[in-house]
Amino acid sequence: MQTIDLNVLGLKDGQRALDLGCGAGRHVHAMYYHAECHVVGIDLGFEDVKRTREGFGTCPDMDPQTRRSFSLSVGNALSLPFPDASFDKIVCSEVLEHIPDYKQAVAEIERILKPGGTLAVSVPRFFPEWVCWKLSDDYHNEPGGHVRIFQESELKGAVESRGLSFFHRHFAHGLHSPYWWLKCAVGVKREDVKLVNLYKRFLEWDILEGPRLTRTLEKLAGPLMGKSVVLYFTKGTA
Repeated sequence: MQTIDLNVLGLKDGQRALDLGCGAGRHVHAMYYHAECHVVGIDLGFEDVKRTREGFGTCPDMDPQTRRSFSLSVGNALSLPFPDASFDKIVCSEVLEHIPDYKQAVAEIERILKPGGTLAVSVPRFFPEWVCWKLSDDYHNEPGGHVRIFQESELKGAVESRGLSFFHRHFAHGLHSPYWWLKCAVGVKREDVKLVNLYKRFLEWDILEGPRLTRTLEKLAGPLMGKSVVLYFTKGTA
């Protein structure tokens, strides 16, 4: 499930890219195959980093003759283990809503992004997330769970305050919001609700197959009830 549009991010051959809070590696893997670049994935959880590495192990293209390469690390977004101006592109997808001091994470992102580099950041969109919080306390009251609901202007302002310039926005996963509303309504920890399980299988099928009908529905649903908002910024060259 890819949230960031790598064409808008502008990832190109020969660049160095970071997926901050890589989880199981969906954007690490996507960037690795999008361009012949060096991709770094970092996450607070060692098990997530292991899953990202295992994903590469099952991929067919590990040709040492290409310029593609990757590295993985465990690390904290509040104190990233990279020198200043280390990356051409940074992806931070569905991460900042988990971090109490998210402004420190934004400061670290700005520090390690090269002048002229691009940042793509996504968080849960305010209204779909608000509905989930109203329907279920269990949805967000988990260790490491969501600690805030972002207003888009709040996040945009926090990034711009570090000197980055906003240039594009889109919404993602419009078909996913009803699934989470259903799950929150019946209990997020329940696995025995047939309608919820059917919807989950539908979403998994859609992700794997990407049929034209559901891609069209996704484009229509995104602006109305997209689960995520995605913001893109550039860092000045001065």
